[in-house]
Amino acid sequence: MNKTLLALILTIILVQIIKVIILYIKEKEFQIKHFIKTGGMPSSHSALVTSLVTIIYLIEGFSSTFTIALVLALIVMRDAFGVRRTVGEETQIIKKLLKKNRIKTKLHNSEGHTPYQVTIGAIIGLLITLIIFFF
Repeated sequence: MNKTLLALILTIILVQIIKVIILYIKEKEFQIKHFIKTGGMPSSHSALVTSLVTIIYLIEGFSSTFTIALVLALIVMRDAFGVRRTVGEETQIIKKLLKKNRIKTKLHNSEGHTPYQVTIGAIIGLLITLIIFFF
């Protein structure tokens, strides 16, 4: 199998497995929906884009493609702990207001990440990619 594809697939799978394990330890309950859960530790978005940037660097070095991928990765990671996190916090406030006013509706809770979760996701993405490429 192509090392690029293998690194990307393993990164996303392993990060989601780590997330499921952490949620299992935290909640003492296994739920299959945790495999596709947004937010939480570690950030799968950060892991995946870091893996992609690392792959491009290992194949092409400091190329234009690397620069574009790096900029897009930084945007994705900033969004993960900025906009998405804020939306998640605001959703919680709206849910409390709706409950207080006895208004029934279904809101999707899109959780974001803390900067720590984004950093850990990026480190995991980097390490998995380096292991795939060099071993």
